[in-house]
Amino acid sequence: MVPVIPHGTAEEQRHTLLRAARDVADDLAADAIARDQAGLPPFDEKARLSEAGLLAALHPPGPGRGVDWLTGCAVIRAVSVADSSIGAVLARHYVHAWSGRFYAGHHRASALEEESLRKQWLWTGAVRAPAPDEGTSVPDLTLRPRGTGYVLSGRRSVDTAVTVADQIVADAVCAVTGDVLVVRLPRSARGLTVEPARDRFGQRVAGAGEVVLDRVTVPPGQLLGRRPPDEESAEPFTSLAEPALRLALCHVALGIVEGALTEARDLSRGGHAHRLPGRDPDLLLTYGELASAAQTATAVVHRTTGVMVRALDSGSHLDAEEPASVAALVATAETVTSRAALDITTRVLELADAPGLERHWRNARVLTAHHPVTRRLRSIGEHYLNGSHRAVAAAFH
Repeated sequence: MVPVIPHGTAEEQRHTLLRAARDVADDLAADAIARDQAGLPPFDEKARLSEAGLLAALHPPGPGRGVDWLTGCAVIRAVSVADSSIGAVLARHYVHAWSGRFYAGHHRASALEEESLRKQWLWTGAVRAPAPDEGTSVPDLTLRPRGTGYVLSGRRSVDTAVTVADQIVADAVCAVTGDVLVVRLPRSARGLTVEPARDRFGQRVAGAGEVVLDRVTVPPGQLLGRRPPDEESAEPFTSLAEPALRLALCHVALGIVEGALTEARDLSRGGHAHRLPGRDPDLLLTYGELASAAQTATAVVHRTTGVMVRALDSGSHLDAEEPASVAALVATAETVTSRAALDITTRVLELADAPGLERHWRNARVLTAHHPVTRRLRSIGEHYLNGSHRAVAAAFH
């Protein structure tokens, strides 16, 4: 059994954990191209994360367990530099391990986190943000009351780790009341199967797939809570769930940017580039532009991360207006990092020629494809102009 959290002062614990993350990153980097080409479910990668103590460490902070949000995101980014697929697995694991705090009461959340650490669970999930037309659309997951619990049926795509996770978090509509409930599903549940996503364009080692639920029993203990129909009626802390996930994925995008730039730079220094370093002013200009874009995205994400830290630390005392401001900042960070990741991973292909370098571009495309920048910008603008909560929620669709 690996230690849940290193001993020592908070700074020593952070240093030890980040060193473990960099060691895992070095290990993943050694065969990153081969694993990307194979595109297999990340069973081996899950074992590496577990053996290094990262799965145990990346839980909400509590007495003798878990890590703060800032450290958790730093670990995610460090691993993403070497393999953004596994960085995304860690990101969703960390955020969904917070599900008890986002949707259930403090007592239940604490017990759930202790059980997760004791059993070394890997978390994933797909909880959808409230949509304006949600009440008129046909739900993909439906709960029907049975006894003291429910029976769940339907299908849901999950972007990471569904092939190897221990716990899957999802929202589903109650067929009787119309309420949207958030549930926790053990991967071993009877009636639950997974259809792996094959031949993905990017993020090939993330373990994506579709979970198929055929009358799966959901006892009361696996019901986490109710997801409000819109952001304005949600509890302030619950409203942080979706922005927290999107911000964690921003750190994955920063890892892609750093990995692509570092790899291209090393190739240029080693003479495996189209142009020689130090002799071509246009090459120096290009690297200057790309490094500046990377630093700009990093600064925006770090500022937003600090704001998220303060919001999460507020807990039940979170101001009712604050989640909308946090979400607007996250949408801004997501816009900046998406643009930087796509631009940088495209342009490095013009600087160096080596097998596997294009995987950074493919990974960035898949990570950002589902969230159009134009829609986010309009939502950010409406929030800035009118202070609309609904506009902020729209940024996450």
